[in-house]
Amino acid sequence: MTLFVSARPYDFELDPSQAALVVIDMQRDFIEPGGFGDTLGNDVSRLTKIIPTTAALIALFRKHGMPIVHTREAHRPDLSDCPPAKRLRGKPGLRIGDEGAMGRILIAGEPGNQIVSELAPAAGEVVIDKPGKGMFWATGLHEMLGDRDVTQLVFAGVTTEVCVQTSMREANDRGYECLLIEDATESYFPEFKAAAIEMIVAQGGIVGWATPLAKLEEAFEQATIDG
Repeated sequence: MTLFVSARPYDFELDPSQAALVVIDMQRDFIEPGGFGDTLGNDVSRLTKIIPTTAALIALFRKHGMPIVHTREAHRPDLSDCPPAKRLRGKPGLRIGDEGAMGRILIAGEPGNQIVSELAPAAGEVVIDKPGKGMFWATGLHEMLGDRDVTQLVFAGVTTEVCVQTSMREANDRGYECLLIEDATESYFPEFKAAAIEMIVAQGGIVGWATPLAKLEEAFEQATIDG
């Protein structure tokens, strides 16, 4: 069964038997007050606003028994997988590995590195700790998706122009068809989100497609009506 999802730059043909949802880095350190994003001077309330939409998107995939992947940007406690060029960039008040309000920043297993409770993974859903911005590097995710015959990826999460876009570009290079849910992704900078989405859909969908959640829901509802 193919679902025709109204999207930019043109309709996305979704095959539920070959599609998975990827929720990028909806973790406390990026989203909650006192986390890493907050210490960098960002307005984290912009990111918290997409939690209800993202929760509804996750619920839609769970309802239809479709695979869900959650990612976290996370490093080993000894920082052996965190290059100095990444840890030492800029002049933040706190750096990766430093002790923050929710434990060591972006370190696997720390409270701040956990996915927000509203979007907590369910049993059987894949959780990937990724040491980079993209979800494929040093994670084995491509092989996992291949084992499940996944060829299409629906994206949500933060931030649009960094880890989400990087992961979409990586997925595009590996042959996946990618659909971004516009109201289930966000940036600390609204102009960056807008620019990233335009880059994704430009030139006939050079990276992928984009649509609001309502259009995806409509496609599922229409498929149910059509039988």
